[in-house]
Amino acid sequence: MADNNNHTNSACVESNMDPMSYDVVAVSAEFIQTRTKYRPEIGIICGSGLGGLADLVDKPDIFPYNQIPNFPVSTVPGHVGRLLLGNLEKVPVIIMQGRFHAYEGYELWKTAMPVRVMKLLGVQKIIVTNAGGGLNKGFQVGDIMFIKDHINLPGFSCQNPLRGPNDERFGPRFFPTNDLYCHEYRQLARQVGQELGLQGVMREGVYAMLGGPNYETVAELKMLRKMGVDSVGMSTLPETIVAHHCGIKVFACSLITNKCIVEYGSDIDTNHEEVIEVGLRRAEDLKQFVTKMIVKMSTI
Repeated sequence: MADNNNHTNSACVESNMDPMSYDVVAVSAEFIQTRTKYRPEIGIICGSGLGGLADLVDKPDIFPYNQIPNFPVSTVPGHVGRLLLGNLEKVPVIIMQGRFHAYEGYELWKTAMPVRVMKLLGVQKIIVTNAGGGLNKGFQVGDIMFIKDHINLPGFSCQNPLRGPNDERFGPRFFPTNDLYCHEYRQLARQVGQELGLQGVMREGVYAMLGGPNYETVAELKMLRKMGVDSVGMSTLPETIVAHHCGIKVFACSLITNKCIVEYGSDIDTNHEEVIEVGLRRAEDLKQFVTKMIVKMSTI
């Protein structure tokens, strides 16, 4: 385990630095880099109930979030709250075991700050996972949906992780997002799924982010379905947008942990415990899937 020397995550509060600045992110990255021998090429962000993916890392250096300067802290059940750096099948990786959400009280730029830390640590490719609600009528609980595009509902009102001054050292002020989710990685994912015998649960679709923490109303879900949304959730887009902005190639997928309720009087309630339970049931398949993806992504 890394020697973290009992640091806190309040460094930027105690200084005059802009909390969104390159220098603040660099402090977090340097803290990690000077305490590990690993130099990660690929980053992995684990969604609700999917933190067991971190078990794949061989002899990791472990950094609890609350010991990394300027880092946010995860407060959601199912999110352990630590970074792991190590080798996965000889590929150096960094894994976020738990993420951050706007409904926890964080600004969107803060929820995506760890991606910028990954960038300064040398990460060039990222896998982002989440637990999503299945809105597509053809989806079943336990399906794995590769995200081909998204609808950023908070972004419609300028709630964007890149809102505010832009630092060209991370990326340009204006940039396209029509090919945010790497087509090559999605083709690779289909190949990996077939090799693992997961053809029956592989899907591809459009993900929409809502603010949470409440689950969506029937009216909201009916509107989203008409907009062409296949899966909904409360995360992922801040991280994928920021990753794309700073030149990291993105693959993202949703584990469908519940079917969205689109009729009144169904007497079915969506709950977080169900989300975590489905994540645990599918954990072994996801471990194998992510492992093969990492190995193949490292070669292209």
